[in-house]
Amino acid sequence: MPDFNLPLPQLIAVAVLPILFAITVHEVAHGWVAKQFGDLTAARLGRLTLNPLKHIDPVGTVLVPALLLLLKSGFLFGWARPVPVSFENLRNPKRDMIFGFRLFSPTPFAGSRNHSCTWAGSAS
Repeated sequence: MPDFNLPLPQLIAVAVLPILFAITVHEVAHGWVAKQFGDLTAARLGRLTLNPLKHIDPVGTVLVPALLLLLKSGFLFGWARPVPVSFENLRNPKRDMIFGFRLFSPTPFAGSRNHSCTWAGSAS
């Protein structure tokens, strides 16, 4: 587990950048799976990109983790902006939600309407 008592440049290099990359890839994967099953909503909104700025939620990706670090809470928690999925655009919504999102997305919770990418780690 990363040592969160590192100097700021090292903390950014070993913790912040990998987490930011992981949540970006995670959210793009949701949009890609939706696209494979017929929903082009994420693609049309420019969310199928590895640009992390498109996926950062100001509160969940910046404010909450920063506060937890400043308060030395012992853990980190946060989320990204969820990629929009319009279930009406899926070719077969029931099947696609079961077989597409639940089996082929990066997490088993990918089909939830309120899904957000959550991450946690020890900050001790």
